[in-house]
Amino acid sequence: MAVKKRVQAVTRKGTDSGKLRIGDAWNAITIIALSQTNPLKAIAEFVENSIDAKARTIFIVRGKERGELYLKVIDDGEGIPLDEQGIPNFRYVATHICDSIKRRLKREGVQGEFGIGLLSFWTVGERMVLSSAGTEGKAHEMEMRKGEPGYTISQKRALFSHPGTELLVRPLLPGLRQLSGERIQHYLASELRDRIRKTGVKILIKDRLSKKELEVVPRQFSGRPLHDLDVVQTDKGEIYLELYLNAFDPENSVSLFRSGTRVLPSLNKLDFFNREPWTSGYLQGMIDAPFLQLTPGTRDGIVQDDSFALFCASVEALEAKLRETIEQEKKSEEEEASRNILKSVQRALKEAFLILPREDYDWFDIAVEGVKAGGRQTDKPLFPEAEGLEGSPLPGQKAGKVQGKEFYEYPGPLYQAIISPASCIVKVRAQRSLRCIPRDRERRTVEENVEIRWSIKEGEGTLSAEEREMVTFTAPDEPGLVIVRARVTQGEASCEAESIITVTESLIDKEEQNGKKLNKGLPGYTYIRAPGELWRSRYDEKNNLIIINNSHSDYLFASQKHSRKLKYICRLFAKELVLKNFIGFESAQLLERMVELALYTEEHLR
Repeated sequence: MAVKKRVQAVTRKGTDSGKLRIGDAWNAITIIALSQTNPLKAIAEFVENSIDAKARTIFIVRGKERGELYLKVIDDGEGIPLDEQGIPNFRYVATHICDSIKRRLKREGVQGEFGIGLLSFWTVGERMVLSSAGTEGKAHEMEMRKGEPGYTISQKRALFSHPGTELLVRPLLPGLRQLSGERIQHYLASELRDRIRKTGVKILIKDRLSKKELEVVPRQFSGRPLHDLDVVQTDKGEIYLELYLNAFDPENSVSLFRSGTRVLPSLNKLDFFNREPWTSGYLQGMIDAPFLQLTPGTRDGIVQDDSFALFCASVEALEAKLRETIEQEKKSEEEEASRNILKSVQRALKEAFLILPREDYDWFDIAVEGVKAGGRQTDKPLFPEAEGLEGSPLPGQKAGKVQGKEFYEYPGPLYQAIISPASCIVKVRAQRSLRCIPRDRERRTVEENVEIRWSIKEGEGTLSAEEREMVTFTAPDEPGLVIVRARVTQGEASCEAESIITVTESLIDKEEQNGKKLNKGLPGYTYIRAPGELWRSRYDEKNNLIIINNSHSDYLFASQKHSRKLKYICRLFAKELVLKNFIGFESAQLLERMVELALYTEEHLR
């Protein structure tokens, strides 16, 4: 009866309670040792142990001895703590896994807090030897082997040649044969970026296999720093931000740090941050939150507790401002890209107009300002923009003379020549000015030590001179076809150019529009969103602009690649030019003209 009452009392008070205990200590140690899957992270753990020991210089040596690959980490820090006899207390290190003394020193900037860093050697090699000197100057070492529960401590016969510790892992696992010094350098530069900067420690890598010596320099971010986003105050401490606005690159990311050590290479690996602006590709930098709790096994994850929730809420408040900044950067990039595309298209069109018949392509008044009606020369130079096709101002800009040249702007040796115009139509007994333009391989105008000799290869007519850059051709009394040739020499280099002149009995002047000839330069272009509409482009004559529908499926496809987008816009220019310049022509003739103009224009796109 008494037993029954006692059972009922236990039931009323609740179930029995107790404390969790490890049933199989070695099985737990094995699970902990294998929880770290990244060998580079394990090497970073070794280096952090040296930094925690106040080392000023750390050497990482990768080499091969007796057919085995090995890795050494040597530092000049305080070494393994000594016992009462002045001997490194390896026994304490081996028997106090998950009971790190550094956890109590966390406030002093010491990072280790789980006491499991040395166990990560299992992901690097088969055997680890940890050496340190005692007070007598003799070296002592502890050896552990992967997969074995025991450890051995012994004394080295040789004197220890330096203070601090030496960690040797050998042989390395077969999958780490390609673990080069460069990979270690790159990883540590990001992983321990702030720890290196704050402590001033010098980390040197000696890769004896590739015969290279490397220094780990904290990674420098690129882009424009966002100075107004430096520190966020929270109830649990400060969140430090170092963010940079960069040009778009899918590789750009913001890393998550804790007290100077990188936890995640990209913040968007956390579900909460897998969104704009963190996935935009415009941000580089780091966010350091010292109060976050790491997952003990891998140390590359975050415990999503109250501290994490506070971190998310604090950073989320910055997202609207970052998105606004990124949108401004996108607009700026689009404007810069548009300016570059416009310059490329205008330059290509000017090159094409130097070759194509001037009488057929005079809508854009760039190639006729040197010639009056009837073919007589004016005071203006013929083709002034051919002196330097780079110099044409964009719409809305003023032309300015560039003072001085960069080295790469000076022309090279003679490579080719063209005659401008390359073909034309001239009335009988009328005159036409021709110019020979010598060029180097990059199409820059060559002027020094150049000799030009003109001649009439076929047909009748006369030239005003034989050895000048510009000459005047006088047509004969009878119609016919004339080929004018210019031979250019520069030292031993020489080349030839030809121009085809068609001499006719009479010329039909082009109709004037509203009593005035069109006198427009090359147009600019702008975008209008017209989703669902089929038109690709239109010409706004009043503003001299080509309007492009940037919601058209063709534009969306072309904009995926810069070279494709450049060609697409160039073809839209050709289309609008042909439609405006050849009013009344049949569709077949318009298509022929468009193919002709596109061919000569795209040849010079770059």
